Amino acid sequence: MARKFPSIHILLFLVMLPAAFSFSRPQWILQRVPVVLPQQSESRPAPRFLSQARLNVSSACDPECHKTAPLPSYWDLEQFLAYETLHSDGRLTETAVGLYGQRSHTRRKRQIFGHDGRYSIAGHNFVLKYPFSVAVKLSTGCSGTLVGDRHVLTAAHCVHDGKNYVKGAQKLRVGFLKARQRDLRSPISNLSNHVESGPNVGPIVSEKMKFQWIRAKRTHVPKGWIKGNANDIGMDYDYALLELKKAHKRRHMKLGVSPPSQRLPGRRVHFSGFDNDRPGQLVYRFCQAGEETSDLLYQHCDAQPGASGSGVYARMWDGRRRRWERKVIGVFSGHQWVERQGASQEFNVAVRITPLKYAQICYWIKGNFVDCREG
Repeated sequence: MARKFPSIHILLFLVMLPAAFSFSRPQWILQRVPVVLPQQSESRPAPRFLSQARLNVSSACDPECHKTAPLPSYWDLEQFLAYETLHSDGRLTETAVGLYGQRSHTRRKRQIFGHDGRYSIAGHNFVLKYPFSVAVKLSTGCSGTLVGDRHVLTAAHCVHDGKNYVKGAQKLRVGFLKARQRDLRSPISNLSNHVESGPNVGPIVSEKMKFQWIRAKRTHVPKGWIKGNANDIGMDYDYALLELKKAHKRRHMKLGVSPPSQRLPGRRVHFSGFDNDRPGQLVYRFCQAGEETSDLLYQHCDAQPGASGSGVYARMWDGRRRRWERKVIGVFSGHQWVERQGASQEFNVAVRITPLKYAQICYWIKGNFVDCREG
C-alpha cells in the first residue's frame, strides 16, 4: 500500500496549531547556565577570503567516534570557546574568554532519505508568518535563523572553511523573503480558513517573492571550529553569529539549551531553510532525532545543500510563562559523509546548543552575562 503524506496546508495547520488543541505538555526545563565572559581582544592579520563557502562538511569521525572522544578539559573549553570577530571593514580580532560556574563536562550515552519529506512553503501569508519568517538566506549560499533584533545564527562553515574566511564573508548579506508590492493581498487572520481554501491560495514563493538584503556588521566564529579545521572536535563548534547593520523588525526565535532527544515531543525536530534544489523557495521539514552526543544531534531530516545553517527548533510548554514556545536548540550543520574502513556512511547532523554554547551565543547577542544565566 502506498504511503500517504499530509498535504502542505494540513501540515502547516498542524505545525501552527494553538496550544488549546495540544494534549500533552512536554516542558522546557530552565537551568542555570555557566558564564562565558570575554577577557581581552587582540587584532589579527586580515583574512584573505580565498575559497568558496562549502555547503557540505566531511569528517572522519562518526557518532561512535564522537562518543568515545576524550572529554575536553577546562583549558580546552576556554580555547574552543575563544572566538574571532570579522568586522565589515575587514578587521579581524580574536577574543579570549573565561568560564565561570562550569560543571564537569559529561557526554550522553544521505541528503534525501527515502521519500522526500520536505515541504515548500507557498504564499506570503505563510512565509511571512512565524515561525517560518525567522528563516533567512545568506549571500554565501547558506541559511540562518533570526535569534535577536539584529542577530542571525548560522553554521560556521558558511563563513569560514576552518582555515580562512570564505569569499563573500567580508561583505556578507542576509536575505529576508518579502512579498512583491503588487502581489500583496489582505492578510488572512484565520489559518483554518486558509487551509480550507485549497492549494491555490497565495502566490508561489519562487514566482511572487523576493529577497530584501541587509549587510552584516560583525561575524563571530568560535575558535573550536577554526582549530578543529572542520573535522573531529571542530564539528562540535560549527556555529556562528552574525550581527546586522540594522534591525530587521521581525519576530525572532529564542535560544534554548538542547534537551535530550527523548524529552522532545515525539523526539521530533523542525527546521526551515533555502535548499538550493528549490531556488527562491523556503523549505520546511521535520523528523525524529536519532543518535546524539553531548554536542551533536544526528537525524535523517531530508535536506539539500543550502539548508545548512538553519536553526533546529522544538516546541514545548513554558511553565513559567504559561504558554507554548518554540526555541532554537541547534544549528543544522548539513549532510556529512563519514569514511569508515573504506566505505562511506551519511548523516544529517545538527550542532546542539549546550549550556556553554548558550552562554556564549547569548552574550554575543545581549552584550552582558546577567541576562544569560537561564537557558
